[in-house]
Amino acid sequence: MIRTLALALTLAGPVAAAVPEVVNEHAMPGFQAFSRATSALADAAAADCTPAALDDSYNAAFDAWLGVAHLQLGPTEAVTHSIAFWPDKRGFVGKTLAGMIADQDPVADDVGGYAEVSAAARGFFALEAMLFDPAFDGYETGSYSCRLVQTIAADLARTATRLETGWAGGFADTLLSAGADNNPVYLSKDEALRALYTQLMAGLEFNAETRLGRPLGTFERPRPTRAEAWRSGRPLRNVELSLKALHGLARTLANGPTPETDAAFAAAADVTANIEDPTFQTIEDPQERLHVEILQQRIQAIRAAVSDEIGDPLGVAAGFNSGDGD
Repeated sequence: MIRTLALALTLAGPVAAAVPEVVNEHAMPGFQAFSRATSALADAAAADCTPAALDDSYNAAFDAWLGVAHLQLGPTEAVTHSIAFWPDKRGFVGKTLAGMIADQDPVADDVGGYAEVSAAARGFFALEAMLFDPAFDGYETGSYSCRLVQTIAADLARTATRLETGWAGGFADTLLSAGADNNPVYLSKDEALRALYTQLMAGLEFNAETRLGRPLGTFERPRPTRAEAWRSGRPLRNVELSLKALHGLARTLANGPTPETDAAFAAAADVTANIEDPTFQTIEDPQERLHVEILQQRIQAIRAAVSDEIGDPLGVAAGFNSGDGD
């Protein structure tokens, strides 16, 4: 009993400090940046819908999403698929867009109503198909496809704004007030901390097992076109930016220096420099495959370091299903 009380008192300070730091220094700046970047993308599309004109703003918005995509909590859970419909295991993005274009679906001219469209025709992967897939990108200004791109971009910006507002207008307070009598979501500060720690561990797992694991496939049958955002050249970039964001989350969660965790993140970053094809489309080559596999191993090493240096000292562990966020 005395030992339990001593542990609780020891953890009270770190737990109390970690959650506000994550909310105020990591989450809210990230969602604000994502909202600004998607608004800039929507403005750019309204001015010029052509793929060449939108390359920079599309990538900047996607970059911003990688800064917060791992925070699958609260309002984020409800909109993730409409922002990033991936993995798309059955090719729904292309099929849905092709059907809309063939039917000249009038919803392309209705930004307000576009929120009701299938998630497969919304967000970054719908835009990627329209901008980078030869099956869709040969459109002219003023065409149906042009208007569709403009509406997808505007819808994405509206989603990002609602997401920022959802965090700022309520969910941030839900995390910060964990343990309060009127907080039905997190009954203790420890629960809020565990939820955030779970996002860190789940994000690392998603990079290793999905962003890298899907294109790796098996040695006998690699799957390069299963890489995330390969048409826009982003597979490695997405991993790098996600790891950078997750390192930031780890630092705000940590109660003190984390040399092993920092070294593990640095080791993963070093491996990315050896990957010659950032799209993973030459993963059939044994040497290129080896480098991607080593990166996957380095990310798993980050998980072990985080568990030892952050999870154990804070007295928390990821949930049984690290993708649940609870």
